[in-house]
Amino acid sequence: MTRFVPRSYRLVAFTVVALLSSTTGFAADVNPPAAQDFLQANLNTAVDPGQDFFEYANGGWLARNPIPASESSWGIGNAVDEQLYVSLRRINEKAAAGKNAIGTDQQKIGDFWTTAMDTARADKLGVHPLAAELARIGSVRNARGALDVAFALQPIGVGGFFDGGVSQDEKNSAAMAVHLSQGGLGLPERDFYFNPEKGVAKIREEYVAHIARTLALLGRNPVGAKADAARVMDFETALAKSSRKLADLRDPQKNYNRMTPAELTSKYTPSIAWSERLAAWNLHPDFVVVGQPEYFSAVDGLLQHTPAPVLRDYLRMRLVDDYSATLGEAFDAEHFRFYGQVLSGQKEQRQRWKRVLDAEDSAMGMVLGKIFVADYFPAAAKKRYVDLVEAIRTAYHDRIERLDWMSPETKAKAQAKLAAITPKVGYPDKWKDYSALVVGRKSYCENMKNAARWRFNDAIGKFGKPVDRSEWGMTPQTYNAYYNPSNNEIVLPAAAFTIPGMLDAGVDDAVVYGYAGASTIGHEITHGFDDEGRQYDAAGNLADWWTADDAQKFKAHAELMVKEFDAYEPLPGLHINGKASLGENIADYGGLLLGLDAFKKTEQYKKGEKIGGLTPLQRYFLGYALGWLSQQREERLRSRLLADVHAPAKWRVLGPLSNIPEFYEAFGIKPGQPMWRPEADRVHIW
Repeated sequence: MTRFVPRSYRLVAFTVVALLSSTTGFAADVNPPAAQDFLQANLNTAVDPGQDFFEYANGGWLARNPIPASESSWGIGNAVDEQLYVSLRRINEKAAAGKNAIGTDQQKIGDFWTTAMDTARADKLGVHPLAAELARIGSVRNARGALDVAFALQPIGVGGFFDGGVSQDEKNSAAMAVHLSQGGLGLPERDFYFNPEKGVAKIREEYVAHIARTLALLGRNPVGAKADAARVMDFETALAKSSRKLADLRDPQKNYNRMTPAELTSKYTPSIAWSERLAAWNLHPDFVVVGQPEYFSAVDGLLQHTPAPVLRDYLRMRLVDDYSATLGEAFDAEHFRFYGQVLSGQKEQRQRWKRVLDAEDSAMGMVLGKIFVADYFPAAAKKRYVDLVEAIRTAYHDRIERLDWMSPETKAKAQAKLAAITPKVGYPDKWKDYSALVVGRKSYCENMKNAARWRFNDAIGKFGKPVDRSEWGMTPQTYNAYYNPSNNEIVLPAAAFTIPGMLDAGVDDAVVYGYAGASTIGHEITHGFDDEGRQYDAAGNLADWWTADDAQKFKAHAELMVKEFDAYEPLPGLHINGKASLGENIADYGGLLLGLDAFKKTEQYKKGEKIGGLTPLQRYFLGYALGWLSQQREERLRSRLLADVHAPAKWRVLGPLSNIPEFYEAFGIKPGQPMWRPEADRVHIW
């Protein structure tokens, strides 16, 4: 029942500033020609910035760096990952070649790498590492048996019928609570089952074919497998129909429904004795937090009316899809055919060693992270960004004081929350104990199952204990960042501050304040005050600290942003979901304003000298745009439009910038151009 990253965490896809000194190999052109400024080298000067600023800022780089066949998207984030992969591979190969004592970090890293890279052994074993789980699924004869299996699969990370977790209580952040929510779908999000757009309809057809081929790999007659696959799809569609939409999942109040396990059973799921089920996991909660009670009621009814063979096939698919990458070439290839090619548009598999590193990060990333930080993240680098956090915090303080729509009462509480935000920069001060994790050379699949069990036991073990607010939900080598409302903290991993091939000293403040100040630090701090984060107080509790009038004014301002993004149509017939992406769009906009305010206090801004023919203000906005430098295949774009709370990268540049007067000034944006937004339509929140 682990929650690896709670839904309320808001992840940033690309947040970059130079820190790592290793420049070994990456498959992308990130360095400009000698004597040419790197921002200038990225420009497409054939495009007027007032027409399409994203293409103007990044088009030169994108033209030189087409999407590789193994990727669904490609941008500066991928170039960073390529550099990180080289560093992480070096750590793994060194561990694999050494003679390491059992139980040490080096032994676990070395054995994980050696076993995962042994394709011959994986092919020989095939599906055998899942034999016990498949046999248990095969014994299911009714709804109760299906529930027995679903609860038994949760400890190895397989979510059947619903999702669950142990995490902080949204209304009492000092305590851990059991959370239950909708889940169990094979497609990324509920609207994939219903959206009529032809590309999405094709995905549904391909998904049924994927189910049929997977069942055939498990020994099913191919003809019968097609009919069985259609029935599994019908079952999942019924689950999806009862699921809340993506935008509706952003309301923390409506998705917080506290009740006793007995009440959940009596009111919604008479066939699921939650007290007994949770007790089997050594959980004895006085209450559970149910995200979507109506969903659990629907699941209870579906279980009673769905034939056992369909339930068995559904559970087989959840299990095998989760572990296909570890089961040998046939299962791995089938999983890639649908999730890689159909959903994401990849033309070929990524190199296995990179996929293994991704899996290792999921399995025991902090073990690897401890070594990574020691080798690649010097203490001196950390200080620059700790200081930048405080510069951004000061800018936010001043901006709140200047707001003309917020009352003094709400301002005081906003300032208290801002002052209480805890920044975590680079890596944890206290490393997590992985001594109970068993990693060996039995099989790749077994190591992944052991890692899932470790995460499950770790989460269960937190229940009833004080909240450890020092814990990180992301590894230092992750190219990402997040805000956690329950801790009122921003978490900024070491790898988030990377531009490959460039040293920190070679990047001017304008770029630093655009990359790190705006798109990372300012973005994450603003999440504490977006449409969702603003509902949590300084202590991290879901509590209303706004006056009714201020709350209405905020919603009115935010509605302009919803309207703005709803109008964007990246693919014919598929618009950005302005409501679902509102929090991210507010954070992008707020981050830009905060980074700009802080940058205006620097010597570079005050001097006004050009670099590469670009003014400091131009470099600031181009630095922000560089952070979102990316292009993606149509298949991935379609999937993200339906399933992601983030707008596509291009519109994360076009959208917020069109609301900022200084941007108009920097690039001479004129009325009537696409980047110009009439004053009455501009967003004014923070």
